[in-house]
Amino acid sequence: MAAVLEHPAAGAAETAADWAIHVDHVGKVFTLDDGQQLTAIESVDLRIGKGEFVALLGPSGCGKSTILRLVAALETASKGRVVVEGTDPLALSRAHRLGVAFQDHALLPWLTVRDNVALPYKVAGRKVDQERVRALLALVGLDTFENARPRQLSGGMRQRVSIARALVLKPDVLLLDEPFGALDAVTRRHMNVELQRIWSEQKITTLLVTHSVEEALFLADRVVVMSGRPGRVIKTIDVPFARPRSPDVQRTAEFHRLADELTLALEPEGGH
Repeated sequence: MAAVLEHPAAGAAETAADWAIHVDHVGKVFTLDDGQQLTAIESVDLRIGKGEFVALLGPSGCGKSTILRLVAALETASKGRVVVEGTDPLALSRAHRLGVAFQDHALLPWLTVRDNVALPYKVAGRKVDQERVRALLALVGLDTFENARPRQLSGGMRQRVSIARALVLKPDVLLLDEPFGALDAVTRRHMNVELQRIWSEQKITTLLVTHSVEEALFLADRVVVMSGRPGRVIKTIDVPFARPRSPDVQRTAEFHRLADELTLALEPEGGH
């Protein structure tokens, strides 16, 4: 069965606190080195329910990663506001309640797999929960590699370590920025299956930034499409496939229909 989402009751007076993530009519302007102003996103309104998995699609340079960085408290909005779990994302970041994994796994090469996963405990000044570390390594299928170094792992294995590290402090929200973008097609499909399995165990609110229509449809409860820069939300679809999802769902007529619909939406001017 698909995840049950804790959305506000129909007709209720909504507040930002009703959502796990609320990007509330946000704009972001960057000042370039030559002094010019670049508007990355404009009046973006994005609401994600508790326990929901949302994928963000859009052309290169449309501001997808900017939105994720705003939610991760790595950027601040020029207009509007971002609220995560009812508070400022910076407060959640400082409380280590946000888990983030990027395309670059950023593992420390001199640490073992186990110590890389345990690193957030040390950064947070907490005692390492070795049982939690072992459980996550088992969850991502790397319990027999706990003493390996990153250089001894494949690209897909390194990304699994990165995801385990993002989950180790039991964050409220998981943010994934093209985590499999650097992998070959076969490994990426395998990692999509693995991520769905991991997410199904954790049921954590997740925002995934991706360029892949198929990845978005396979993993998400809802897919949000952005326009070219300045990025705006132009389309949202609810993904109808029940969980757990087999890779076979990608061969169904409905999957292909939705993939075509999303691909068309990604074309300039919606394909017209």
